[in-house]
Amino acid sequence: MSLSDTLVMHRPTIDVLGEPEGNRQRFAIGPLEPGFGHTLGNSLRRTLLSSIPGAAITQVRFDDALHEFTTIAGVLEDVTDIILNLKDVVLRSHSDVPVEVRMDERGAGPVLAGHVDWGIDVECLTPDLHVATLGEDARLAMDLTVERGWGYAAPESDRASSTIGVMPIDALFSPVRRVAVEVEPVRVEQSTDFDRLVLDIETDGAMSPREALASAGDTLCRLMLMIAELSPETAGLHIADVAAGAGRTNELERPIEDLGLSERARNCLKRAQFNTIGELLDQTVDELMTVPNFGQKSLDEVIEKLDERGLALRGMSPSSPAEPDQAETAHAEPAQPAAVS
Repeated sequence: MSLSDTLVMHRPTIDVLGEPEGNRQRFAIGPLEPGFGHTLGNSLRRTLLSSIPGAAITQVRFDDALHEFTTIAGVLEDVTDIILNLKDVVLRSHSDVPVEVRMDERGAGPVLAGHVDWGIDVECLTPDLHVATLGEDARLAMDLTVERGWGYAAPESDRASSTIGVMPIDALFSPVRRVAVEVEPVRVEQSTDFDRLVLDIETDGAMSPREALASAGDTLCRLMLMIAELSPETAGLHIADVAAGAGRTNELERPIEDLGLSERARNCLKRAQFNTIGELLDQTVDELMTVPNFGQKSLDEVIEKLDERGLALRGMSPSSPAEPDQAETAHAEPAQPAAVS
């Protein structure tokens, strides 16, 4: 095996798990080299929660109120409650510059987010969201500023205006509401220590989970590319469709002496023409028990030494019990290990 062959990482696939449940979707990425499940999962989760662009209301100016610690005649909610309701409005902006929109409602009844004149550049995805309740002869008029951004913007930032009556609102631009990460062990041929990353993403509807995941990947890719450009000649791992273990150490071709077995167990296996770890992994429990002078104690030792390397006999998973009478299990197709919680 050449050096170029050993510097290859197994190409993972991205699968969509099940049908979307509203604004929630699950994705699986794998198989990943050992450790890369947590590395990639943590990076994607932090990016999804903090760095996905979105739109939010950042300022409000009421015609009949100069600050948030007051009330408006005929309106059931005070100004603070109205602002809190406005923060829950889910928006999608098609403009790269701040957009001013207007609301002017009169008469008794509820005021909804859909009553705002959002114009052509802003799309309201929660038109039925309750904003305020008006009494008889009441009026609620205000100007709203909608901006695009990412992450969280505090009201004490540079967005504050010097105009009297303009109230900045702390804005959460990210359309991603929740991200759960789970890393599962997965078997690829004889290797049992690969990772499978499962992402459970939920958004507010302004962006689909698929679009959010793609956006996070694009952001991370741009950052990593800047780091890769530090050297004109990079020597990283290549990603390609390779056999399990070909991109790592040639574990299967190592002699069985590397397992550190006792002399009795090693000699029994050598006399039976088992010279490499790969040849040993092709055997089931029942097949090994047919080796002359190879007993239960030697079998337990072999399984323990393989388990230390994240390997297992055919039909077994690491840490499985060494029961020679489980013939049906030993000859069955290997099942994927259970998910790690």
